[in-house]
Formats: sequence, C-alpha cells, structure tokens
Amino acid sequence: MSSTPVQPDSADSTLVARIRAGDETAMAQVYDRYSQIVYSVALRVLADTGSAEDVMQEIFMQLWRNPQSFDGNRGSLGAWLAVVARHRAIDHLRKRKPETDIDDVIVSVECNLESETERNIFLRKVRSLLGSMPPNQRKAMEMAFFEGLTHSEVAARMGEPLGTIKTRIRTGLIAMRKALT
Repeated sequence: MSSTPVQPDSADSTLVARIRAGDETAMAQVYDRYSQIVYSVALRVLADTGSAEDVMQEIFMQLWRNPQSFDGNRGSLGAWLAVVARHRAIDHLRKRKPETDIDDVIVSVECNLESETERNIFLRKVRSLLGSMPPNQRKAMEMAFFEGLTHSEVAARMGEPLGTIKTRIRTGLIAMRKALT
C-alpha cells in the first residue's frame, strides 16, 4: 500500500483511532506492520498464494471501511487480524468448488483373490513368527517395523543399550527370513 516507515512508538490503538478519522497514513502503517502476518496465516490455511493475497486485501479493506470492528479492549490488533485472516481463509476454502465433479470420478477396483489369499497367509506366518519370539525381541521388532521407530528410539524407549537392540532386531530378521523362504 505504502512505503511509509513504521513508527515503533505509535500504538495500535492510536493507529486505529487515526484510521477511524480517515487517515490513510495510519492505514499504511498498519498494513506495513501486519500484512506479513495476515498473508502468512491465509497462506497456511489456503496453500495458494493468489487466494492468500485476496484474503489479505479483503481484511485490510474491511479494516479501512469499518475500523469500529476492532475493539482494542479485547486484544491486540495483530492477534485480531490473524484470527480474522484465519476465519476468512477457512470461509474461502468452504466456498471453493471441488476440482472434479463427483460424476467425473471413476473408481476402479481390481479384485485378485489369489494374491490377497497369499498375502493373508504370509501375514499369518509373520504374526506366528513374531509370537514365537522372546518378548524383548518381539517388542523391539514391533517398535522398529510397525511403529517406525529408529533403533536409537527403540533403545531409548526400552531402556536398553543400542547394540543390544540392534542385535535383537537383526537376529529376529534372520529368523524370519529363514522361516519364510
């Protein structure tokens, strides 16, 4: 809007009072001070630069046209603008048309019972093998492969040395490979 330098000593309430009086310089200062915050909030919600810019423009136009909508007794101007930006961005999301009509979506499902049966048999074998492992080894394997934890994270959670955890997992993998091949 303007390249007017922001005066750090001018309080938000003073700026809003000046905007209520029709002072364009005060509006420029508010814009310079808070446009990045408003834009960032809108961009995070919308994930689209053009829409975020539209939301930002709408919010500052709202403040210019109706500065009474801000009540300084209820909070800071920056926080109020951020909340308004978030709500306005969510409204924009709700108004967006879906990218494709539901009639245009084609859902294809392939049903390969043979591979599904093989997969189920394989999973039963894996579960059986895990069940036959010592509890500490089984727990380390489950944490590493089903919870996605690193060996270090497994060691920290189990309160065991890292080398011990690595050995348990490697031994378990070797046993599974032998049983499944």
